[in-house]
Amino acid sequence: MSSAPASRNSLTWWICGLLLCASLINYMDRMTLSTVSKRITTEFQLLDEQYGWIETAFGLAFASGALIFGFIADRTNVRWLYPIVLFLWSLMGFLTGFVETFTGLLLCRMFLGLFESGHWPCALKTTHRLLPPESRALGNSILQSGAAIGAIITPLIMRAMLTDAPGSWRPAFQIIGAAGVIWVFVWIFLTNSTQLAPFPVRVRSTDEINSATPSADDDDTFLKAVFSRKFLVLVIIVVAINACWQLLRVWLPKFLQTGRGYEEQTMLWIMFFYYVATDVGCLSAGLLTKQFHRTGFSVHSSRSVVFGICATMVAAGVLIPWLPAGPALITVMMLMAMGSLGLFPCYYSFSQELSSRHQGVVTGLLGTLAWLTSSPLHPILGRWADQTKSYDLGLAMSCGLPLLAFFSLAIFWPGKPSVNDYNGTAVPE
Repeated sequence: MSSAPASRNSLTWWICGLLLCASLINYMDRMTLSTVSKRITTEFQLLDEQYGWIETAFGLAFASGALIFGFIADRTNVRWLYPIVLFLWSLMGFLTGFVETFTGLLLCRMFLGLFESGHWPCALKTTHRLLPPESRALGNSILQSGAAIGAIITPLIMRAMLTDAPGSWRPAFQIIGAAGVIWVFVWIFLTNSTQLAPFPVRVRSTDEINSATPSADDDDTFLKAVFSRKFLVLVIIVVAINACWQLLRVWLPKFLQTGRGYEEQTMLWIMFFYYVATDVGCLSAGLLTKQFHRTGFSVHSSRSVVFGICATMVAAGVLIPWLPAGPALITVMMLMAMGSLGLFPCYYSFSQELSSRHQGVVTGLLGTLAWLTSSPLHPILGRWADQTKSYDLGLAMSCGLPLLAFFSLAIFWPGKPSVNDYNGTAVPE
């Protein structure tokens, strides 16, 4: 009997590492397109606005899928849902390597977005069940850092595989898409235990139980979560940070090549170091949050301070219009990179306070709202670039959005004990 909790604890961080790998695959499938966006638009004879519509199709499908898979994740065992959605999005990435038309490319990216959206409800449902509140930011950092690692690896793969021949980008899509199958088998093997199906809820200590404010589990309703002030603040936060991250992800490669005149190989090196910086920022955000808590900050205050630091770093990007190609531009980009991904572990931890019972669908709804608002911005920025031959203003404006999110958090987040931190119980911070 006593060996079961010990076995579960020993698997917790292994599973977090597997979540990192899922995020890695997720972003490799996603980043392949943006890293060769100039080649794609040239080979398919596309305007920047048309390329923007491809990204919009991805984003709108992601928005729809986030809500759908969030709902499903709350009602099924994520042990089986997770590998299904990962296999399907890997298949869409694989098929992208075979498309010959704009329509085919748009459809592949649309279904890629639909199935990729299932990753976050499944992953956050997992970290919420496995980790206590003070460790969730770190667990979410590990999860989110996989996105950065995937983005780091993708330019290296492209550098190794790209040649001057048309279509040399295609094998990379096929190889990265096929990698998802390996993850599926590892996940099934690692979680092949009744201890993890369903995932265990952390058992509270006697001190935690005595210090907690009583709260009935029946009070943990979906409507109460989405009509709370916390949810409204989270909408502002996720819309702002997602729009910033996605605009930078999609348009920075074209900005560097077309807007600042870097050669393709140089651009790929810059993007490699850019995403190394995002991973450093992501992991640092989780570690710094945990360190603040150890030194006496409340859980919420620790997350908020780190969120503010990251938002300020991203805001350095407002200088882009005045920076030519060179060391100053690269330095600002590295600051933007570290801050832009460091925001997400804090946001995920905030969102995990809303509901234990409805974690998947609440997270999915937030994701839907984020993608619905950010996706239409791509053709707008593309049209602006077609007309002005500049990406500067759009990128600079996007870098100011995280500060708006921070001010909303600082002003409107209710200063009350966190709800559902421990299996549906309010726990003082």
